[in-house]
Amino acid sequence: MKKIADILTFELEAAFEKAGYDKQYAKVTLSNRPDLCEYQCNGAMAAAKAYKKAPIMIANDVVEVLKESVCIEQVEAVNPGFINIILDGEFVASYLGKMSEQEKLGVEEPTKQKTIIVDYGGANVAKPLHVGHLRSAVIGESVKRIGKYVGHKMIGDVHLGDWGYQMGLVITELKKRKPELPYFDDQFEGEYPEESPFTELEEIYPTASAYAKEHEDYKEEALQATFLLQNGHRGYTAIWKHIMNVSVADLKKNYGALNVEFDLWKGEADAQPYIPEMVEYMKKEGYAHIDQGALVVDVKEENDTKEIPPCMILKSDGAALYDTTDLATLIEREKLYHPDEVIYLADKRQELHFVQVFRCAKKTKIINENMELKFIGFGTMNGKDGKPFKTRDGGVMRLESLINDINEEMYKKIAENRTMSEEEARKTAQMVALSAMKYGDLSNQAAKDYVFDVERFISFEGNTGPYNLYTIVRIKSILAKYAESGKDAAKCKMKKPQTQSEKFNNVIEIAFEELAPHKICAYIYDLSNAFNRFYHETKILSEENEDRKAGFIALLLITKRALEACIDMLGFEAPERM
Repeated sequence: MKKIADILTFELEAAFEKAGYDKQYAKVTLSNRPDLCEYQCNGAMAAAKAYKKAPIMIANDVVEVLKESVCIEQVEAVNPGFINIILDGEFVASYLGKMSEQEKLGVEEPTKQKTIIVDYGGANVAKPLHVGHLRSAVIGESVKRIGKYVGHKMIGDVHLGDWGYQMGLVITELKKRKPELPYFDDQFEGEYPEESPFTELEEIYPTASAYAKEHEDYKEEALQATFLLQNGHRGYTAIWKHIMNVSVADLKKNYGALNVEFDLWKGEADAQPYIPEMVEYMKKEGYAHIDQGALVVDVKEENDTKEIPPCMILKSDGAALYDTTDLATLIEREKLYHPDEVIYLADKRQELHFVQVFRCAKKTKIINENMELKFIGFGTMNGKDGKPFKTRDGGVMRLESLINDINEEMYKKIAENRTMSEEEARKTAQMVALSAMKYGDLSNQAAKDYVFDVERFISFEGNTGPYNLYTIVRIKSILAKYAESGKDAAKCKMKKPQTQSEKFNNVIEIAFEELAPHKICAYIYDLSNAFNRFYHETKILSEENEDRKAGFIALLLITKRALEACIDMLGFEAPERM
């Protein structure tokens, strides 16, 4: 189904030509000033140079022609040359009627379905998730869901950090505590125990890490253990499998609490088999060379405005790095999934790393030349003091603790103000708290730092997740009462609308193209505000004119569908009541 912006562009193309100008200037977009108009065209500014004419004169010429349009109620030229458009209500009602007949509310299937991998986990095995993992998980999950809604094959990969120094630390600490275990006996040839040797894995890593910083011999032992693991030590590989089983089970529980799901639970270890052949290929083909003992690939380009260091493939001691693992992972992804695109989520401070890896992958031709590689760098999540979010005692807060704290705060609010059983209140609190946390993050442009303000995020007023959920619950309540009167809402026909549901397909397409969930947040907040104004100004169920009432109900149905589709793409859902 054509977007309204495209329909208007077609109309303006004809108007520009009729007024004596080239139609290339006629592109229409959603207004960036919705307080002034719904859609806008800025083409007169670009046309001014070509026609050596003031842009406002060109805009006025076009506006004069557009007054004949059946889909535009109001159009005006505004200095210095904007064309501001407000749609005709009957046209919008007809458009919404057609939207409501479509499963995805007018979002068209792509001409070519892409296979897109989203790499958005990045958790390190043997360590609990902390608040720093929130943004990657929340933004990545939303990007994946938006792409799936648009019609692409989306594959989410957790890409665990499961092959580094932290593994050596855990192995070394376990050996220190339980040296009698068979994993540390090089003469042992039997089957290793199926039962995990860990009852305290979460405590082992921080203890080992802190001890290694103070004791150089312990650190060296941990580095050696890491080296032996990465080179196939039988006992250490068995310990690694135990670590993975315990850690992954805990990670799935915590990601599950965020309503974040991965299609692949792969990690750095999965890329290891591809590294030796990749290294030899890069040497043989002349892409890699030795620089100060390390094996590197030059990735700088002529038009670089800042220094881009070489991509390091192996350190001087032969050890692999993140660059190596990420490149080998791309080889694996190419071989197993043939993706058209791979999107990475990470702290924006890692941008240089991804520039190096992307350039290296393309230069060395280890991936299909048409594969697109994209990086979404996100800002930090800060406390009210403007510094990275911490616990009250200044430590790094565990993600599980943050989720529990917000759930508890939301439960108190719901229990105080609503009459429902404790079980329902707890379940509702979890749903609303999740919306508070996710919307609080996603409503900000990913690249920007933001303040994680629990008090503001859990509010039922303002630009928050709970406010938007409350709007959906309000609509559900009205529709339920309409159904109780014995009438079928599905048979209601649209009348002149007063919300912004018709912009849905345009917004979703932009959000996908720009990988920008915050665009969806802005849309549903505007839609919720528009509906709530309508609700307060209109007697919906008490309207005596049945035809008019049916028009209201049809409007509620499509508004609810648009809001529910959006919050699903953001990764949360609405309860039946709040």
